[in-house]
Amino acid sequence: MNNKNKGLGVRILVLVAGFLAVSAHAQLANNIAIDVKAMSMGHAVTADPPGVMSIHFNPAGLARLDGRRVDLQFVGADFSLESEFSAPPDYNVFGFSDDPVVCDDVPDDGVDYCRSFKTATSSVEGISLYVPFINDTVDLPPGPLIAGPLPAFSIRPAGSKFTFGTATYLPMAAGFYRDEDDVGNYMGERVALERITYLSPSVAYQVNDELSIGASIGMSYQAIALEQDFRAPNELLGFARVIDESICAPFAGESNIALDLILFGICNPDEGLGPFKNLASLEVSMDQRFSPSYNLGVLWEPNDRFAWGAVWRSEAKTHMKGDYKISYSNATQETVNGIGSSATGALALAVLGIPSRIGSEEVGSVSMDLTMPATFQTGIKIKPTERLQFNVDAVWADYKEWDAFNIVFDRSSAVLSLARLFSPGSTSTQLSYPLNFQSTWNLAFGAAYDLTGRIQLRAGYEPRASAIPEERRSPMVPINEARYYSLGMGYKWDTDTDIDLGIGMLHSKDEIPADTSCAANCTGIDNVVYNPYAGLDIKTEARIMMVGLAFRTKF
Repeated sequence: MNNKNKGLGVRILVLVAGFLAVSAHAQLANNIAIDVKAMSMGHAVTADPPGVMSIHFNPAGLARLDGRRVDLQFVGADFSLESEFSAPPDYNVFGFSDDPVVCDDVPDDGVDYCRSFKTATSSVEGISLYVPFINDTVDLPPGPLIAGPLPAFSIRPAGSKFTFGTATYLPMAAGFYRDEDDVGNYMGERVALERITYLSPSVAYQVNDELSIGASIGMSYQAIALEQDFRAPNELLGFARVIDESICAPFAGESNIALDLILFGICNPDEGLGPFKNLASLEVSMDQRFSPSYNLGVLWEPNDRFAWGAVWRSEAKTHMKGDYKISYSNATQETVNGIGSSATGALALAVLGIPSRIGSEEVGSVSMDLTMPATFQTGIKIKPTERLQFNVDAVWADYKEWDAFNIVFDRSSAVLSLARLFSPGSTSTQLSYPLNFQSTWNLAFGAAYDLTGRIQLRAGYEPRASAIPEERRSPMVPINEARYYSLGMGYKWDTDTDIDLGIGMLHSKDEIPADTSCAANCTGIDNVVYNPYAGLDIKTEARIMMVGLAFRTKF
């Protein structure tokens, strides 16, 4: 058999499990720290877009700027992601309950059930970033990430109705790393997901004193990096442990040809598989250097007391390419190689398209088409008094676009062909994993009060709906639903200069009872992809704290 196909069965499962990180991070980290004023107004700024960063929030807002302007943004962010795992009554996988994640007994005590259960906790140590120029993931020291200055420029020639601009900003950025012994490593030991818009040529046109329109083109860099352990508390692996400990144990150290032929060599490994053992570890990174998108906006301001705005942000299609490395556990190697050493076992593996031997590591190339969803946002600004202002936005995100993840390998295999039976849409070189995400609507609210002629106080609130169905929730990043709260202030330094300060918090809390999500804890014979905490109760909580400062002036 071609060596290129070695271990592809395990590769498929591990890679799919890893790519599930993309979906969770994308929704959580989207559009939360692009502009300080918007951050402090709950992102409800479509009818009152902030300075040059109107490029993202509503490019028609550029028409309100005159002369030459520059915005500099400084943003700090800190993640707190926590999960709890506990065993419900009668917890077991094919009769075994000694799961080291939740069992407080001494490891390998010779008993296949757990006498004393514990509640296990998982948390992140700090923030990870994927650095494009060195093509590697960097772990930052514990504490907040500080980004900036992120520049944005605009120019409106004297007497012209056109305003031109460009900006550098982060539509999406998320990443974390855990301790190497953390029980959450089966949902990502190190994860980084980012989209960096490095250039965004934009133009706005003032149709008349009340109406303006605008457009921008975003040129972005997209990257994903992941390191993750893999296990599968599955009924089949529970059955494999029964054979290893009950049938094979009496023949340990003996050469029994009859048993070898009858049981397909399953007793040959020195270390067998089990439902709670680590099967492999994955390292993968993919990126695309140029991923274009566009924004279209309109802004109507009939008077100083009222304004309406709308913006369409297009989808962004990316075709990311990269490399992966799978490090197989000793139990996985022993099992495959032991079965392959038997005549009947080798024959059975050949029929299934699985090699008779695998090494300790495997590397290869992988690619993935990922479409960042389109969004539509519309809102109003109302000033009931000279000093008080309210903003309300409605936000739609087309996460229904994420019906499935399609992962393409650099080689074909019989095992991947067999995967077509269990995964509709898969081919001999492509694996399709269903997600069944749903598009969402949510509202966003902002308020501002002019305390003096120089100082404006701000507050915002945004309840974010979840695009993830109940049966697809995951502790990778807990985002079933989220609430965003913010405060801020603006200070007018002089007639040409403004300084904005803001602080925001995104909070999400969720419970995933045992056997309710097939992206975390489903049980059964078909739960291999991907339920590393099968049968366990899961509680999750996420907090993202953000602070920012913006400096805006003419030059």
